Amino acid sequence: MSMNEPGKVAVVTGASSGIGKACAVALLQAGWTTVFMGRHQETLDAAIKTAGPVPATALALACDVSKAHDVDAAFSQIVERFGRVDLLFNNAGIMGPAGTIDEIPLAAWEQTAAVNIGGAFNCARAAFAAMRKQQPQGGRIINNGSIAAHTPRPRTVPYTMTKHAITGLTKCLALDGRDFNIACGQIDIGNVLTDMTQSFTQGMLQANGERKPEPVFNLKHVVEAVLYMANLPPEANVQFMTVMATKMPFIGRG
Repeated sequence: MSMNEPGKVAVVTGASSGIGKACAVALLQAGWTTVFMGRHQETLDAAIKTAGPVPATALALACDVSKAHDVDAAFSQIVERFGRVDLLFNNAGIMGPAGTIDEIPLAAWEQTAAVNIGGAFNCARAAFAAMRKQQPQGGRIINNGSIAAHTPRPRTVPYTMTKHAITGLTKCLALDGRDFNIACGQIDIGNVLTDMTQSFTQGMLQANGERKPEPVFNLKHVVEAVLYMANLPPEANVQFMTVMATKMPFIGRG
């Protein structure tokens, strides 16, 4: 991993655990000024401490991404303190409820949409505005999609709908960002081992009704992929990248 230019500012949402925490820590260790965003101040502070001595500045900002006012206030604070936003890793998300569509409680669907779609929209909107206004103009947004942005698991309507929406967000931001030097790409991750995916190794419902354990892979490979995308020069972009466990059921009629 190459050292980034001094002074570049990254914002990572969902940074208190899992993929977000690992990527935020890696960006910080690679020399990025890094803002850790999540719902709970104490877990964000703890996440920053795991980075150890670093050559850059870290900031923990508690924020509910589903609330546009909170997001706008957080980005205003970031710009006021650091002067700009060069990277947003739009990562915050929840799995949501399981079941066929008629079994899904409306409140659970609304919460999933509020976090996964509303949160991604709110953060992209605030980052895009900052990147458009700053000098030098521009920046990069990386959206965390999912294998579910392509192919669903059984009984995952809320999660799958929201992740398909992320693909639409990515395409629109990539198109609209051209005039303002804003690049946007998406990383779709399948079966990386985190606290959220521990159950994959125990047994997951398959399309044929069986339950089978699924292969997983190490989180460090996702981190390396995100840092590769983040460190590209402005004239280059990874539009879509899929990083997955090699033998997981995805390609083919599994």
